Amino acid sequence: MEKLEATVVQQQKDFQAITAEQQQEIKALTASLKEQASQIQKVSAQLEARKSSPQIVPNNQ
Repeated sequence: MEKLEATVVQQQKDFQAITAEQQQEIKALTASLKEQASQIQKVSAQLEARKSSPQIVPNNQ
């Protein structure tokens, strides 16, 4: 019975360690996604600004 209890305790510790590691990975991924979203918004704004700015068309006649 003691061996079973020790095994359960070890499994709980392992589970907690894995959970903590996954939480850190999720935080890192979330930060990366937020940065990418910010960059996408900047590029989208730049593209929108280019679309709305007057275009100079060369007169090759």
